[in-house]
Amino acid sequence: MSEGVSLKVKMSLSMVFVEMFLLILSLNECHCSPFNNLGGSLSTDRRVDGFLPLISPNSAPQPFLPLLAPSPLAPFTNSIIPKLSGQCTLNFTSAQSLMGTTSTDCWSIFAPLLANAICCPQLEATLAILMGQSSIDTRTLALNETVSKHCLSDIEKILAGQGAANNVNKICSIRPSNLTEGSCPVKDVNEFEGTVDSFKLLSACENIDPVKECCDQVCQNAILETATKLALKASEVLIIAGSHGITEHSTKVDDCKHIALRWLAGKLEPSRAKEVLRGLSNCKVNRVCPLVFPDMRHVAKGCGNDISNKTECCSAMENYVSHLQKQSLITNLQALDCATTLGMKLQRSNITKDVYSLCHITLKDFSLQVAKQESGCLLPSLPSDATFDHSSGISFICDLNDNIPAHWPSKSQLSAPCNKTIKIPALPAAANAQIRLYNERCDILRAVCCLSCYHDALAVFCLSHPCFFSTSRMLVCILQIFYLLLLK
Repeated sequence: MSEGVSLKVKMSLSMVFVEMFLLILSLNECHCSPFNNLGGSLSTDRRVDGFLPLISPNSAPQPFLPLLAPSPLAPFTNSIIPKLSGQCTLNFTSAQSLMGTTSTDCWSIFAPLLANAICCPQLEATLAILMGQSSIDTRTLALNETVSKHCLSDIEKILAGQGAANNVNKICSIRPSNLTEGSCPVKDVNEFEGTVDSFKLLSACENIDPVKECCDQVCQNAILETATKLALKASEVLIIAGSHGITEHSTKVDDCKHIALRWLAGKLEPSRAKEVLRGLSNCKVNRVCPLVFPDMRHVAKGCGNDISNKTECCSAMENYVSHLQKQSLITNLQALDCATTLGMKLQRSNITKDVYSLCHITLKDFSLQVAKQESGCLLPSLPSDATFDHSSGISFICDLNDNIPAHWPSKSQLSAPCNKTIKIPALPAAANAQIRLYNERCDILRAVCCLSCYHDALAVFCLSHPCFFSTSRMLVCILQIFYLLLLK
């Protein structure tokens, strides 16, 4: 009993010491904060002058710099072989390399940040390819509910064994029903090919231009036509009565689109199928802003009355945008959509003047911020993957240089379904600053690893990386980790 009391006293004293030491160092060095969901990886103190537009939208892009993540954990060098159900009929061997790419794209720590633009589109493409390639032997493009549960569980285990997030299905909202036919009346390959013009579908989609396709929609229209024919298969004459009938038909068409994509994935080589499916998904991804916009009454108050006080207005805008900067990594075209969406909301709040120009708001202000650069990281709008290298670890490319000013929305802009006039670089220019890559990697790594103050999984590997021991700020974060472990 006395030993237990003694241990408790010693623990309390050590915790007090650690807490006091952390407080002193935090006041001088560390910007990690429990009130900031992303800790030091986000900068809430923005320099207005730093966002003056340096490059016009029509100018050639400055080189992109790779955003390099830390060296990988053990699963990347020694993949864990999971115990599978034995009940899944999918042929995982046919998409082995795709599974590896998906594991990298959905790497455990970055998965939530890359979910919208990289991880989830790649996971969805991999599922469609697995289904399509398996249909070559099974002659079916869908699984029943029971088998789909086993397959989805097996897929998640395989990906997690290679370093992906162990809840990637939850992150991407993938359910067993996603592997079934849903409400589509056709799932048999022979019936599919006897119902639709499969040659026309293959011709339209086997080679797509990921830039032109989003506006011309050659493949997308072919898929829609195919899905509509499949949806009509249930009855030769479709009688739609009221809104319920329209909704039911729309659901069938959507489910049949998935069947069409699986068939297409079965007719193409997996690598080619991936290019097509990712190209199609990026058209959808870049069309919608994924950010959640909080209440903007504070901005409306500060920027109302024809902006009587510029300082107050810009302070309110910067505070509002700082909340958007904590949500996700987004593409440059998504940032354009987000700027338009926010501008429309501000206009509906009776803010008529262009506060973007007034407060020097750029497209990068809508994406996750990098602490040292105080600049947002915009992903390329064309399909991209994270990459794995044994020496440098996980990396993905984002734009830290191209300062494109956010465009205040106008009525003419909103009415254009596909704006081809705005020139935004989709792919990175050749990086000419390779000598800076290690410093860039360490700077960004330190920023991201401040997350480890409040994230157990991230803490484990951050402690082992050499970049961590070069600044006192990282020492503070490390001590915070130990402090939280003591609390547990």
